[in-house]
Amino acid sequence: MGCPKEYSTKGGMGAALLSDPDKIEKILSTLVKGTHRPVTCKIRILPSLEDTLNLVKRIERTGISAIAVHGRNREERPQHPVSCEAIRAIAETLSIPVIANGGSHDHIQQYLDIEDFRQATAASSVMVARAAMWNPSIFLKDGLRPLEEVMQKYLRYAVQYDNHYTNTKYCLCQMLREQLESPQGRLLHAAQSSQEICEAFGFGAFYEETIRKLDARRADLLAKTPEAVEEPTEDTSGIIKMAIRFDRRAYPPQITPKMCLLEWCRREKLPQPVYETVQRPVDRMFCSVVTVAEQRYQSTLWDKSKKLAEQTAAIVCLRSQGLPEGRLGEENSSLNKRKREAPDQDLGDPRVQEPALPGEICKKPFVTLGSSEDNLLEGC
Repeated sequence: MGCPKEYSTKGGMGAALLSDPDKIEKILSTLVKGTHRPVTCKIRILPSLEDTLNLVKRIERTGISAIAVHGRNREERPQHPVSCEAIRAIAETLSIPVIANGGSHDHIQQYLDIEDFRQATAASSVMVARAAMWNPSIFLKDGLRPLEEVMQKYLRYAVQYDNHYTNTKYCLCQMLREQLESPQGRLLHAAQSSQEICEAFGFGAFYEETIRKLDARRADLLAKTPEAVEEPTEDTSGIIKMAIRFDRRAYPPQITPKMCLLEWCRREKLPQPVYETVQRPVDRMFCSVVTVAEQRYQSTLWDKSKKLAEQTAAIVCLRSQGLPEGRLGEENSSLNKRKREAPDQDLGDPRVQEPALPGEICKKPFVTLGSSEDNLLEGC
């Protein structure tokens, strides 16, 4: 209950819950009764200390094991001072452990400051967020490591463990902070792939060597487990199916399987693909069927979003036809040519609509599966 951002509060979540103590009590009581695991919660302080203390007493009575307290109210931001006094008052009032949060920058700049903040708040322990993002070596007892050294080590891990470039970029930007306007910071900000991030830090050769090793390891694993590579099969409904998922990391930023399939249909003078997507109520997962030249294709695996499900269906079609799907390392001169001709258009951006062929209407229906078994993807 600590997030003050609109994307949480507008739905009644995050810090918005603080204004509804009855709901807080119901949620926490249900969790405590429903599991043998320890249940904890996190809050922000209320404008009134009296109201804050009344709230945390009520929370403690639900049976939770510990409470984390961010020492700012819902309207305050990092530039406002954290209230150590409010956290201390809570810690002295409750019998359960209190975890102090919100001390980054003003109080916590190195390892020894963590204990000082704990003592200032009389808390049982400390939760560190921003200071740990800025320099993870803050947890070293012998002091902070130089930021450049930390960033280089982090980047090596990110490449070796195939971390998505957007997350790597975000974390490095958090570390650079005020240095984002430096030449290196601008290169990082403009980077659109892990390779470009590595080049900004002079790690281009390391990236290429690591990727070669990872590719060789993948090829070796595939060679040892040929049964894991599923061939397309056609069921009684006439739908060609494969058990695959779309992994965005395997494709360039501006190329997707859907674009490759659309391009192929244009070259073959076929109607453009039509996607039919359904959502499964039990877990809100999605599955899509794409129709190309009157043949339907579908993955037997369900995805977390409608967009991912459509990309997966496109992959099934492309692989069934032995066509390139735009993966990194594949050659697709037609798409690459279009990419060069329109460098400012992100072909992989779901907000960019794929133009219809003259005289053709592309319908992409979306439905939610009901309780009836009589649905579009029966048997999935």
